[in-house]
Amino acid sequence: MFEKVLIANRGEVALRIHRACREMGIKTVAVHSEADANAMHVRLADEAVCIGPARSTESYLNKSAIISAAIITGADAIHPGYGFLSENADFAEMVEEHGITFIGPKPEQIRMMGDKLKAREAAIASGLPVIPGSPALPDVDAAKKWAKEIGYPIIIKAKAGGGGKGMKVAFSEDEIETAYTMARAEAKASFTSDEVYMEKYLQKPRHIEIQVLADTFGNVVHLGERDCSIQRKNQKVIEETPSPALNQQQREEIGEIARKAMEQIGYSSAGTLEFLFEDGKFYFLEMNTRLQVEHPITEALTGIDIVREQLRIAAGAKLGYEQKDISFQGHAIECRINAEDPETFAPNPGKITEWHAPGGLGVRVDAEIYSGYKIPPFYDSMIAKLIVSAKTRNGALMRLHRALEEFVIDGVKTTIPLHQKIISQPDYIDGIYNIHWLEHLLDKQK
Repeated sequence: MFEKVLIANRGEVALRIHRACREMGIKTVAVHSEADANAMHVRLADEAVCIGPARSTESYLNKSAIISAAIITGADAIHPGYGFLSENADFAEMVEEHGITFIGPKPEQIRMMGDKLKAREAAIASGLPVIPGSPALPDVDAAKKWAKEIGYPIIIKAKAGGGGKGMKVAFSEDEIETAYTMARAEAKASFTSDEVYMEKYLQKPRHIEIQVLADTFGNVVHLGERDCSIQRKNQKVIEETPSPALNQQQREEIGEIARKAMEQIGYSSAGTLEFLFEDGKFYFLEMNTRLQVEHPITEALTGIDIVREQLRIAAGAKLGYEQKDISFQGHAIECRINAEDPETFAPNPGKITEWHAPGGLGVRVDAEIYSGYKIPPFYDSMIAKLIVSAKTRNGALMRLHRALEEFVIDGVKTTIPLHQKIISQPDYIDGIYNIHWLEHLLDKQK
């Protein structure tokens, strides 16, 4: 096992990785920007290295600074967390070239799945169901041709996209030129590449994802599904497992399809396959070759520490179980708590004047903030994750209501009132929602 791991991230995920390392007897190195000098993971790590100014391009995205910090401190592995460099194949290669272990999949797997068209080709080859789509679209005439063949509505997507950027919908030929132009411009601004492609636009799908774990010996398991359909502008807000939309046969079927696909391509480490689900059918969307924000709800049901497994796999260990050994107990829900105005969604960084995290049976809070902590304005606005679990979905919902009422974060505005509003809606209580449901709810209440 590793002796010292450098955590190439910030916020709650950096603290999450630190905790897993310490429970395994591994020393940690925190890297941080000047703005994060007082972050909790920095205070708790065995060593800390400032790698640059507040701007992420000069700190958390600075590959050379991070690798230099690992060399100086003698770290033998780097965990990238999620976001920043977690799915950067060039960074993974640089890490390995310096004799340091990258805690994640092989660079070529990151590169393949990071290119949506290559990921689509790999998905088809490995037997995953896909949405009807096109190759790369060189011009608007090609976009019009493929749209006619696929049938409206269609969605134009950035080839190197993620996080909902570089995606535009067209419901008719009158809208195709504007959608194509805007998608390319947004793709260029967000990902430096303006290559786009097209898929059939599903109008009322659920967003279902499958968590997988794979070692370097060809052993693969899936850890069930997560329903991430409560979204705003393609950003997840609430996730739950199991999905209220699937029956047992459907969840077992898609889990096994995902497991076999990862076995076929020789994947290793933790990963998540994302699908759209509509009218009883699954369609592969993309794969995230990293830890997911919502991984704690899977841990709540399976009892498996996913970060610990990432560390073990990277160190060369075999999975200690087979698919038949994994059981799923109860129901779990996660709320992403952001420092934002709950009505306008404008970021609201500032000083936390009072902090009280809810507790009790089946309640987990992943957060790095504390009373007196000043939230910097330079990064993502998510400041905490509230995870609840219970034997039943209704029990989990009741527990979530109680935990949100108990949660105190003063000094800044947060999205806690939004979560309370969502989970009080009859449709949510009944599990009847899709990826557009939240935006429709918000539009009605304007």
